[in-house]
Amino acid sequence: MSRWFSQVDVFAGTSLRGNPVAVVGDAEGLSDAALARFARWTNLSETVFLLPPTGSADYRVRIFTPSGELPFAGHPTLGACHAWAERSGVDKPVYTQECEAGLVRVRRIKGGLAFAAPPLTRSGPVDADLRAHLAEVLDVPVVDAAHVDNGPGWLAVLAPDAGSVLGARVPTARELADAPALGLVGPHPPGSPHLVEVRALFVEGDRVTEDPVTGSLNAGVARWLVDTGRAPDRYAAHQGTAVGADGHVLVERDADDALWIGGATTTVVTGHVALD
Repeated sequence: MSRWFSQVDVFAGTSLRGNPVAVVGDAEGLSDAALARFARWTNLSETVFLLPPTGSADYRVRIFTPSGELPFAGHPTLGACHAWAERSGVDKPVYTQECEAGLVRVRRIKGGLAFAAPPLTRSGPVDADLRAHLAEVLDVPVVDAAHVDNGPGWLAVLAPDAGSVLGARVPTARELADAPALGLVGPHPPGSPHLVEVRALFVEGDRVTEDPVTGSLNAGVARWLVDTGRAPDRYAAHQGTAVGADGHVLVERDADDALWIGGATTTVVTGHVALD
């Protein structure tokens, strides 16, 4: 069966240097095995399948990596909303996405979209032994570390500065066995256009991969940094330097304490896929 398809670049600071996500429309009727197989075939960090909502949301998503399903992910949320709105012709200031993690609001911003970060499913400090282990395998001084998980399992490490983040050693999968989704963050010098530099490292089977630009990690990190007074209510983060990307992530806390994580969204590929 032919289903519509889009590939969207998300968080790009310059053309084609953000994080791509595959979006498959009209995905009802597909088995879990078919969804997983197609996600492996695209070999992107995430592939999103659009489905009718079960309640009052505008649409529902299922988000797959090449190795499994996620309850929530940031850049797929923005890419899915962009593709759904473009395809459906529905233009409104705020959309509601249904996913395994619950309902997520997505609003329009200049040049793109922003999602309201879901609550953390795990937060709090990292024990001293794990913190010491991370400092050793990353070869970076660890200023602080915390669980900032909103679905993928994020553990965040605060380095002294952006240079330390960019110079960090990429550990092996075995060395990251206790931290399968790891985020590094370090401040840029005062006066820089970005408050912090971010890197995201995933364990995928027996290897560690680096994500170009990561919405869910930036959402978790933002909650940690804002709540601990290390970041203001509005700031910009940069991610992707180490892998040749140029990701710009905008963070804003509103009067209701919701954190909005946003950036550019651009359709790069459209067409149809044969999938059943």
